[in-house]
Amino acid sequence: MIDVNALRKGTTFTHEGELYKVLDYTHNKMARGGATIRVKVRNLRTGATVEKTFNGGERVEDIRLDHTEAQYLYNDGELYYFMDTETYEQPAFSKDQVADIIPYLTENMVVKISSYNGEPLDIELPVTVDLEVVEAEPGFAGDTATGATKPVTVSTGLVVQTPLFVNVGDVIRIDTRTGEYITRV
Repeated sequence: MIDVNALRKGTTFTHEGELYKVLDYTHNKMARGGATIRVKVRNLRTGATVEKTFNGGERVEDIRLDHTEAQYLYNDGELYYFMDTETYEQPAFSKDQVADIIPYLTENMVVKISSYNGEPLDIELPVTVDLEVVEAEPGFAGDTATGATKPVTVSTGLVVQTPLFVNVGDVIRIDTRTGEYITRV
């Protein structure tokens, strides 16, 4: 058991029979009342994101996840297939479970799959990915006092704000945690 005050971003726990991963955490202390802890969590089985509020002192059961390396293979419209690089098993994830990482997935990308009691639950991307720019407006430096940006579309369909010098055909590095442009590769 873990106290709800110890919940932080990335912590996994069970509550009322469901598995959750903490996406955001806030701690509110009232003047005379007790503290309330509000967490934004993702249900690891369904992919749904919800907010939960706990009173200070409540406890939830923390869990330990197993992590394995896997390679992204393909999707058939509804399911996304990965291959465990050691056992060659091919776990599949529904579109809802991987909705937030779809814009970063490329064929043969190596990811980490988190599982609990043999059930694959979550996918962890590398911190950065390199993607090719397929659509970009021409960048014109005008009356700009600071760094100007323009939107570009990469090969996976993700739209990213980049500096004006990025053109079609360039490969850019993107931070998967924030979705922001880092550098041109």
